[in-house]
Formats: sequence, C-alpha cells, structure tokens
Amino acid sequence: MIELLKQLTSRPSPCGFEHDAIKFIYEYVKPLADDVIVDGIGNVIAHKKGALPGPKMMVSAHVDEVGFIIKKVEPNGLLKFEFLGGHDDRTLKSQRVTIRTKSGKLLRGLIGNISAHMRKYDDPNKVRRGVELYIDCGANSAEDVYAMGIAPGDYVTYATEVEQFGMNKLMGKAFDDKAGCAVLIKALMETDFSKVKGDVYFVFSTQEEVGLRGAKVAVESIKPDVALAVDTTAVSDTLENVMDRTLFLGKGVGIKIMDFSLIASVPVRNKLVKCAEDAGIKYQMEIFPGIGTDAGAFGQAGIPSGVISIPSRYAHSPLEVIDLDELNGATELLKQFILTLDNKEEFCFLNF
Repeated sequence: MIELLKQLTSRPSPCGFEHDAIKFIYEYVKPLADDVIVDGIGNVIAHKKGALPGPKMMVSAHVDEVGFIIKKVEPNGLLKFEFLGGHDDRTLKSQRVTIRTKSGKLLRGLIGNISAHMRKYDDPNKVRRGVELYIDCGANSAEDVYAMGIAPGDYVTYATEVEQFGMNKLMGKAFDDKAGCAVLIKALMETDFSKVKGDVYFVFSTQEEVGLRGAKVAVESIKPDVALAVDTTAVSDTLENVMDRTLFLGKGVGIKIMDFSLIASVPVRNKLVKCAEDAGIKYQMEIFPGIGTDAGAFGQAGIPSGVISIPSRYAHSPLEVIDLDELNGATELLKQFILTLDNKEEFCFLNF
C-alpha cells in the first residue's frame, strides 16, 4: 500500500492536469478489470463483472490534487501564479514546489517569502494572499525562465514525498485523494469477484477540487444503482480552538452521515456500518459541513450514495497526515461492501 501511494503521489496531477497520474492508473488497472476506458474529461473507468446477477455499483476516488498554474513571468524571473483548487494562504510561503513544463520536465522552485531580517519593516500579522506571492525558480530574468522551458500555463504542485513516521502514520502531499485512489486499486486487486453479485465500476475521477466535474460526467454515463466515494476527510482532533474533537486520527475509518455536498443515503450508510461491524473494522461516524466529495454529484443525480472517509490532518497543505491502519481499514470496508451486494432494492429510500 505504501509503495502504491508513493507511485501515485509522485505523479503531479492538479485539477485539469491529471494526465500523468491518469496514464499510470489506466495502465495499472487495465489487467485487473474486464474493460477500462478513459472518458472525455479524463476519468478512468474500470469495469469489473461479478459472477452473479445483482446491482450496478459505482465507487469513485478523485485523482486531482490542489496545485497552482503559472500566470505571468516577471522581468526578474519570478513567477506569478493562480490557484488550482483550494489553499490556505498561511501554508504557502517558503514551500518547495515542482514545476512541470510543457515538454514534461519537472523543475524545482519555491514560493518566496521575505527575509526574517525584513520583518521589522513589515506588518508581522499580515498574511499575504496567494495572488501577492510568487515562485522563485532560480532564474535571473524572464529570458532565463523561458530558456528553462517554463511558460505561463505550466502547472505546479508541492514537492514533498511520502514518509512513514510515528505510530504507523504517513506524511506527504496529495493524500487528498491519492489515498482514495490507492484504496480503489487495492480493492480491485484483492476482491474475489467470483463471489460478487452485480457489476462494479471503479472510477478515478478528475477535477473534483473545482466542482466535482469528473464525477458528474461519470455518474451520468454509468447510471449506477448505488454509489460510494472514497476520500480523505479533515479530522478535528488537534489543539486549535476551532476544533470540536468529533473526528480523530487513529480511531477508525469515517462513515459519512453528512457534509456540505451530501446527506448520505440512510440505507447505504447503514450497510457500511453493518459491514464494518461484521468485519471488525474500527469506524467513526462523520458529520462535517466543511467538506464535499464526489458523492455529492452522485446524490444530485438521484443515486443512493455514501462515503468511506480516510481521516486526515492538514488537508490541502504540503504535508498531509493519515494513518496506515485506517487506509487499510478503508480498503477492507470497501471490499466488504462489494462482497455483500445483493440487489438494488436494499438501497431503496424507504428501506429506512
């Protein structure tokens, strides 16, 4: 699982520029599925047939990560940028980044910050917005920048890597939602489909961070009877005053009740709880209005939908933190849900 996550996160794929990661996933899952396509918006859709008749299920994890796009090259070689996805301005300064050029070269840079010696001339309480910041790519002039192959329209991601630390924890970038992608791949690899009723569509979606765009396309083409998203979710267990201590890292997989994009289907949620309890998987119930997932698009399409959440600290930052046991727990919960599919009537709204 760790090696797979490293391979996924090492391929920069900000919103709208998921190509490198999509190519990797497509090649990885092609021998595992009955058929695989990449649709017009870039979603990888891997279809696996169960041995027995049953419902049509869709499960999705998004491939895109938050990043940046080069907007302007300044005369002195510094780069102005815009956001791809949501960022907290407070996490940006002095961070190492990777710039991917049109030719495919990966170049290092950093988001600039003033010297500590200049602090006395500045307002120390000011948080500079992203539009005021810049990337230093090591150039002396605009001509240097273009000679390096960098131009407006090139995309940028954080340059951190996956590391294991502490009590089975992982730190790295883009766990939102490369961790969910790893769960889908492992479930596709490990599930015994000779025991599965129905068809399962594993969707690796694009542009989730800018409006669930890939998921909206996929659900309309697949038209499933039931759908799940697998995504990270922000825990509230650290020491800041805004944290309400309702979701914890290390206390189990999250089973979504609601967020701002979805009120989970009660029959789907109840089935996830039963699967977790029957398999001895630690879980937490999640209510967090500050997040949305692909399942929001599924619910709006009228599909009974739920979410398996991977608890995460420091989401959308250069270093996110997840628990390896919970990553594996999410995989087991997804496998159990697939293996216990019966018929589409079990997801009926009146099955309360």
